[in-house]
Formats: sequence, structure tokens, C-alpha cells
Amino acid sequence: MNAALPNLDVWPTLIEPLTPFSEGAWDRYVGAHPEGSFFHRAAWQRVLAKGAGFNTHFLIARRCGLVVGVLPLAQVKSLLFGHALVSLPFCVQGGVLADDDGVAAQLMQAAAQRCEDLRADYLELRHSAPQTADWPRREPAWALFKRELEPDAERNLLAIPRKQRAVIRKTLGGSLECREETTLDNFLVLYATSVRNLGTPVFPTRYFKALYEAFAKDSWITTVYADGQPVSSVWSFVYKNTVMPYYAGALPAARELKAFDFMYWDLMRRACEAGLRSFDFGRSRYGTGAFSFKKNWGFEPAPVHYEYHLPAGRALPEHNPDSRAFQMASSVWRHLPLPLANWLGPLVSPYLA
Repeated sequence: MNAALPNLDVWPTLIEPLTPFSEGAWDRYVGAHPEGSFFHRAAWQRVLAKGAGFNTHFLIARRCGLVVGVLPLAQVKSLLFGHALVSLPFCVQGGVLADDDGVAAQLMQAAAQRCEDLRADYLELRHSAPQTADWPRREPAWALFKRELEPDAERNLLAIPRKQRAVIRKTLGGSLECREETTLDNFLVLYATSVRNLGTPVFPTRYFKALYEAFAKDSWITTVYADGQPVSSVWSFVYKNTVMPYYAGALPAARELKAFDFMYWDLMRRACEAGLRSFDFGRSRYGTGAFSFKKNWGFEPAPVHYEYHLPAGRALPEHNPDSRAFQMASSVWRHLPLPLANWLGPLVSPYLA
């Protein structure tokens, strides 16, 4: 006769730091949770610590020894944005995963207490849906773009709006060629060039190496060549039957060649042929060119909700890329010589998370 399972609801919830011993249980929980994302995976603790030097505070909730919730957190200290505890820097989302509202509330309260203990200016949680009416939040400034894939590549092409579809068809059969790469070499060069041209500091190479070390088995690195020369590249992650192009870069010539259009369509085609079920175009800020580009592909935006715990006397942080100060700094950065930008960027970018 089988013993009856315990009623977990009557057991206390224990919240503790994630340890290497618990990583497997953490990842199994994230994999089974309907809201569990690539950015909730336990390996981000190592990536952010090793690649960016952040102190991490990954919290795991248990009842009767079973995992019932997780909340990944990292500490960011910045001259621009102050001292914050974030779930999760460098990631489009994060936030709490839990079996029920009670566990979620306990994890969020534990994170708020950690924020207070660290004397941080604020705690920021990035959720796909609001978790509480009590915590302050802003009107969403960022949106996620994701849609299901058809099992047939041609049907996916026909699902793209006519104008964008025509651009894609024009690139097919031309001089552009996509290659799957096994190293970061071309990607790193193209990415560094692209972000400098956008006025953004490049991430440290050690961050990308830590990311690749953690997620190499789930990485697709795709580079577009024109006449044998690499012109654009994208690093995508595959998780839960979804492909997500995350970091991309290109030479200025890529715009006229429509290399990004060619590259993303090839990625969508490849994902379809591999049997993946959805395409996640990542996060873009409302009103930007990237936002319009993804809308033109027929993706509908879903807002990301940033929720905050503010210690007494603290105000909501000001993160406005449209401010005059940001625009001036971006303009200066775009005019830096590339070697200088590549040297300075890793000193600055970890504090823009």
C-alpha cells in the first residue's frame, strides 16, 4: 500500500540561497513551470558573477524539501543608476516563479529584505505580468515579441506581412549566405562594431565567454557572409522548443544588403525545420527602430512590467534613454575610434544592466 503524499500546504516554506548542490532541482523547477524562461536558469548565477563581477542572490523556496519557487537576483552598483538589486540584469525578464501567490509573496518579501540589508536604492523585478498591486511600477517601456511557428517554412514566410515578406524574398537566391559557426570570433567583432555605431558600450569579452561556457549546448551562432566576408551575426538561444535571437551585430554595409532580414528569416526557417514551436524576438523599447522592425515582421508586442520595492525615502529610478544626457553620451560614444570604444566599453557596460 502506497503511503499518502503529505499535504504541502501545511508545511512551512523555507527560503534559502541557491547552492551548486541545488542547481539541478532549480532547473527542473524552471523547466516545468509555465512561466519559467531561459533567464531563470541557475547558470545565470555563474555567468553574472564570472562575466560581470556581480554579487548574486539567487533564492530558492522549499516545502517539505520540494522546490516550490525561485527568484534569481543580482546586485548592480552604478554611478548612473545607483545601487540596485535586479532580477535580472542583462536579461529581458526574470522575476519570481512560484507554485502559488503565497510562495511568490514570501520570495518577494525575502528579496525586499535583502535589498534593505544591502542598503540598495531599490529592488527591480522584471515580470511578464504584474505580481502585486502594492509595489510601485511604471508604465511599461519595453515589450517582448514572441509568436508560434508553423510546422512548414513557407507558411511562416506567408505569415510575415507583405512588405517585409517582399524584402526577404529579394534577398533569397542572391549573394548572401548564412553559416552556422562554432566559435564566437566573427560574432564578437561584428557585435562590437555594431554597438559602437549605436552609441552603446560593448560588454566585456569575459561576459560572452562565461555565457558561452554556460549555454554552449543551447546556442546557435549564425553569421551572414557577402562575397565571402562576414557582415552580420546573431547569437541565439534555444530553450523550451523556442529559438531566441538575443545578441546581434553587423557592419554598416549590412543595412543596404538587407543582411539582418536575410539572417532572421534563415533563423526562422532553420528553427521550423528543427521542429521548434516558437520564435522569440526578444525585448525592444517602445518607439525605437528595433520595435518597429519586429512589428513589421508581424509580431505583436507584450509589455514587460518592472515592479519595485523602494526603501524608505527612495524614489523610482530614472532610466530614460531619451534624456538629453543619455543622447549626448551616446553621440560621443558613436564617434570614438573603435579600438578605444572596445577598450572603454567593458569598463562601463556592466553598470548599464
